[in-house]
Amino acid sequence: MKILLSEGSGLTSRQVARLLHDAGHRVGVVSSDPVGLTRFTRAVGAWHRVPAFGPDPLAWLEAAAAVHRRHGYDVLLPTQEQVTVLSWAQGSSQLDGVRTVVPPFDALRAVQDKVAAHATLSRLGLAQPETAVLATPDDLAAWDRFPVYLKAPVGTASGGVVHVGDRAALGTAAQAWIRAGMFDTGLGGVVAQAPVPGPLAMVQAVFDDGRLVAFHANQRVREGARGGASHKRSLALPEGRALVERLGRDLGWHGALSADLILGEAGPVVIDVNPRLVEPANAARAGVDLVGALLEVADGTGPAPRPDGRPDVGTHQLLLAVLGAAQHGRGRRGVGAELWAGASHRGPYRHSHEELTPVAHDWRAVTPLAMAALATLVLPATWEWFSSGSVANYAITPQGWADLCSGARPSSPA
Repeated sequence: MKILLSEGSGLTSRQVARLLHDAGHRVGVVSSDPVGLTRFTRAVGAWHRVPAFGPDPLAWLEAAAAVHRRHGYDVLLPTQEQVTVLSWAQGSSQLDGVRTVVPPFDALRAVQDKVAAHATLSRLGLAQPETAVLATPDDLAAWDRFPVYLKAPVGTASGGVVHVGDRAALGTAAQAWIRAGMFDTGLGGVVAQAPVPGPLAMVQAVFDDGRLVAFHANQRVREGARGGASHKRSLALPEGRALVERLGRDLGWHGALSADLILGEAGPVVIDVNPRLVEPANAARAGVDLVGALLEVADGTGPAPRPDGRPDVGTHQLLLAVLGAAQHGRGRRGVGAELWAGASHRGPYRHSHEELTPVAHDWRAVTPLAMAALATLVLPATWEWFSSGSVANYAITPQGWADLCSGARPSSPA
């Protein structure tokens, strides 16, 4: 098949591109970023310039649909928050002739923003941290229970999450979010959640009209840049499977659905829901082909449920680990130590497999890592430029999401 990915900067797109290429598909990418991660791999055969998604989702939609039609792609596969506008426009003339795989918009609205997700999880009785919705700046200023995680209604890659330890830090966060207009979007305010002790697990699933067809769970073994997982290990997590299956079945979910869980003493606790696929390489290494299942759902073939994968399979992303070493204050020595451990397969890299395109099979794959390594060895603070730039290319803004929720849905074709 000829597959068009909805963006080219994120880790998920890079992983999906490699998995599709290895399965024999032809891969193209639409992106506004001329130096995104998918530019540096032979897995992507075509790159199409489109407007940036975040500032104007509708302009991105028009351009991406035009690329799909003009170049004869079989499926437009959402790998990031473009799923929001594709779900919003499904069944309309704007996507006439474009095959994609997204949930119904009402289902997506139930989990896309933090306030709505809290309400949905509460309705279903699914465990989540002690949570309060702070609807106004006064509510935020009056908060007096610490420590607490404050979450913007919409945020990607931990960019909308702030850990607040005391009232002084609360004042700083409150001022920044008020200036950013976080209470002006009509999304319900800011979410405050109490910390829950325990390791972080990530669960990923694919649904066919509410029927679970593929599931995978892994644990974040080490934290990389911006809270991402530089190292993962696959898990057998039946409680996580039951949780996400209940959520997907209730919402009549169609396509990919992911969630972050804390494995607390009383069982898994949901801290975030993502209405899309998230970094499927660990699943593939463990024997669960989430990307293949997603394509079968898009094709309408009614795929049979896939068995769960093998537990205790380790994978890593050296690029994320290098940026994380710089972010977490380990300096040049820490960056160098990370590079040496990765190159020599020692420490946390022993018996672990690279999730991004392995350099041995694709010499261009070394370019982003080499650039990040050189920059952070010279000036560790450059980690932020490498990580924040990619997020800005694919993240929907709170105002953009509010506009989709409040705007009229496009009419269906005659």
